[in-house]
Amino acid sequence: MARPAWFTRRAVRVLGVLVGVAAITTVTACNAPGADWRKPTQTTPPPASAELTLAPAADSAPISPADPVTASVTGGTLDTVTLLNPEGQPVAGEFDTEKTSWKNTEPLGYDKSYTLTVVGTGEDGQKAEQTRTFTTVKPSNYTLPYLRANVSNLLDGGTFGVGQPIVVWFDEAIKDKATAERSLKVTTTPNVEGAWRWMDNREVHWRPKEYWPAGTQVTVEANVYGQNLGEGLYGQESRKATFTIGKSKIAIADEDTKMMKVYIDGQLVTTINGRDTTNGIPISMGKGGTTRGSNGQTISYTTNSGPHVVTTKHEVYKMSSASYGITDPNHPEFYEENIKKSIRISGDGEFVHLADWNISAHGERNTSHGCINVAPAYIYWFFDNFGAGDIVDVKNTSRQLDVRNGLGDWVLSWEEWQKGSALTA
Repeated sequence: MARPAWFTRRAVRVLGVLVGVAAITTVTACNAPGADWRKPTQTTPPPASAELTLAPAADSAPISPADPVTASVTGGTLDTVTLLNPEGQPVAGEFDTEKTSWKNTEPLGYDKSYTLTVVGTGEDGQKAEQTRTFTTVKPSNYTLPYLRANVSNLLDGGTFGVGQPIVVWFDEAIKDKATAERSLKVTTTPNVEGAWRWMDNREVHWRPKEYWPAGTQVTVEANVYGQNLGEGLYGQESRKATFTIGKSKIAIADEDTKMMKVYIDGQLVTTINGRDTTNGIPISMGKGGTTRGSNGQTISYTTNSGPHVVTTKHEVYKMSSASYGITDPNHPEFYEENIKKSIRISGDGEFVHLADWNISAHGERNTSHGCINVAPAYIYWFFDNFGAGDIVDVKNTSRQLDVRNGLGDWVLSWEEWQKGSALTA
């Protein structure tokens, strides 16, 4: 093909130069200033300033002395935290390991003013400081919880039987039972299922679903200090007690057989003082029937059926019909005697005790005013082996033990027991 007239060797050289310039221009554009726009700019933030946070908040209403007092910092560390009581004395507290927070470890008092001063240093080296004054509530009244087993104080510790409920009694009527119950805690080793039940507006009991396992270690706490228990009634003091559950000791007294079988750790006691007790200990229980007391009240002489919890025992106990309303010495049912080896099992005067005046009736017929009569051959052993919290379970009489008669906690089924909790939905 013939070349165009303009397509000379010189023209080719000029065209090649132009193409090369274009290529250079393209490469230069790819490497021009501003080609790094896709890369983020690396900048170093300035050191942070300390920001302090204090609790309670400024201008807060009076707080409960159980509420925590705290201080914390962001962007730095805490240097000093000082909480002073009205006398100018420091209240104890502690920092966390990084010294970025602090809390009081000593409880506050009621109706007092406190001053909290916090100093921290920011990452920028600058100091930050805050001071806050606040007050604690002034209760309209106080209540003190008493931790009890039977009539004894659980603060003394001790060992109790497998039927022992925990009793917390308040010296004032509790309006907010739910808050009070939430402040109560039972810890057991091994773990034992149980629940609280309010008996009235001052007394609440805790019992396991079933009898305690022998050897259980129990701690009960009433953490009521600082708690508003309703209408301005506050807990005066928290209480804590620890006790132990001993061997399982259960006696079953049967109206039908007039015998009482005894089991220790689940094993039937077959011999007492050389006498065969495979069929039980011969006993005489309440003779039945009723009479009228001095105030016209009906008095029953039938022993209550149901699991009785042993509360106290006495080497000698003065028993009198006056305790349940028979005060006239001329009344045919009047009596007043000092009875040996007496083990109380209810609140209305039922005991297991020595009775050497009616031995011929033991195992044959009921002749007592409601107590369980036992002969000398057995009662000394029984008295030495049974104590607070052990169970005497009476069977087959026509009268049922009331849950408030002594410690009748076990007459209720587990389902019924749980309904007595203030926290039941």
